[in-house]
Amino acid sequence: MPMIDVYATAGTFSDKHKLAQDVAAAVMRWEQVPPIALFLNNTAAFVHDLPADSISNAAGDNNYVRVQVLTPVNVLDRDKQLGVVRELTEIVAAAAGDPSLPQRTWVLISESPEGGWGIGGHANTGDDITAAARAELAAIAAAKTDS
Repeated sequence: MPMIDVYATAGTFSDKHKLAQDVAAAVMRWEQVPPIALFLNNTAAFVHDLPADSISNAAGDNNYVRVQVLTPVNVLDRDKQLGVVRELTEIVAAAAGDPSLPQRTWVLISESPEGGWGIGGHANTGDDITAAARAELAAIAAAKTDS
């Protein structure tokens, strides 16, 4: 259930909603979580338009994109980290229509501490999230059996 923030100079992306949905879906795939309400409703991306004078590298360029991915602790192993960085970079470049953008896209992955993933006013542990997912999957299975 990641939270993703995409920061870029205003005007970089024409369809910010699609970009947000695409990066959220990509990280869900890499986390390998089932497409159930718990994960669909709590995996989100936010696209932030920045004024041109509010971003710069040390050389003075402002045509960079920063993607910050926050996940619960221990969700992404090394292969998943590599995949997330690669795919989010590709998605961002495609959304901007700029094939040179991968060279100027920074993807940062951070993990929240155990118990530091709050939903509905409760600070969830990994076990809490797993239990909630299993309960939802069991309810779905039971509903299919009753049909």
